[in-house]
Amino acid sequence: MMPKARVLVTGADGFIGSHLCEFLVEQGYQVKAFTMYNSFGSNGWLDSTDPEISKQIEFFAGDVRDPNGVRTAMQGVDVVLHLAALIAIPYSYHSPDSYIDTNIKGTLNVVQAARDLGVRVVHTSTSEVYGTAQYVPIDEEHPLVGQSPYSASKIGADQIALSFYRSFELPVTVIRPFNTYGPRQSARAVIPTIISQLANGVEQIKLGALTPTRDFNFVRDTVSGFEKAIGADAAVGEVVNLGSSFEISIGDTAQAIADAMGKQVEILLDEQRLRPANSEVERLFAANGKAKALLDWQPEFGGLDGFKRGLKITAEWFQQPVNLGRYKSDIYNL
Repeated sequence: MMPKARVLVTGADGFIGSHLCEFLVEQGYQVKAFTMYNSFGSNGWLDSTDPEISKQIEFFAGDVRDPNGVRTAMQGVDVVLHLAALIAIPYSYHSPDSYIDTNIKGTLNVVQAARDLGVRVVHTSTSEVYGTAQYVPIDEEHPLVGQSPYSASKIGADQIALSFYRSFELPVTVIRPFNTYGPRQSARAVIPTIISQLANGVEQIKLGALTPTRDFNFVRDTVSGFEKAIGADAAVGEVVNLGSSFEISIGDTAQAIADAMGKQVEILLDEQRLRPANSEVERLFAANGKAKALLDWQPEFGGLDGFKRGLKITAEWFQQPVNLGRYKSDIYNL
């Protein structure tokens, strides 16, 4: 049996990155985790992973904004799965400069090093680059509209990555996940916001706009899409959506979570959670045919039934005291 690729995961300490590292180890890959350097010696969510998996991961602490550290981390690997990014939309309103540095310059550092070292790149995009759906389902040809500094920075990062494919024939695939959710997600996101408030016994939960729709992707489906992209030669030079091809409103999502947790819920509008009017993405609904064709990928947790199964798993994780204790559900997390 051929040994599997040696893979570097940037953003490995985060929500999706930590799940991805664990999945890759389980699938037999050699995994190097690029985590954000900090004085606490923390590897983020990978600190809580199973020790049997953790001991198979090589850790590298650095910062994607530093080209020298990125180049050092990428030596000796076959593929880089580039997930490191600033992703909070509200924080991008008052600190947009940091999004340019991390998301655009960080991506440039990755593809520059990859070109020099002969490393394949799987770059992470986001459904936010589409803005509010101009037609549905949203395929990869949909116009790109930067409705927040965050989404604009990701459009820039995507184009930097693709430019290196077009200019230098660097093998680049852009994976564009829709709204990933699951255990470990930040309370900045709507599903953990709802679950953590309900799990703490709150009966009146605070949310922003309830009418926008989202295409939620359970984290297991997202990471399986990344794994399939590693060896998918047909996807080189391509942008590929990962989505459930299913949409649900934020209000209906809150009710589905309450049902999954056996709770009654009353929703209160929290003005500070509202995006500026022209910045709110009103509708996201993915076309995923390209992922099926190029990656042989389809969601295990697709549709309403799959969404409810994913919510149940997520709620059970958050309700464990050791996990719930990590979250501050009484404050608004930017």
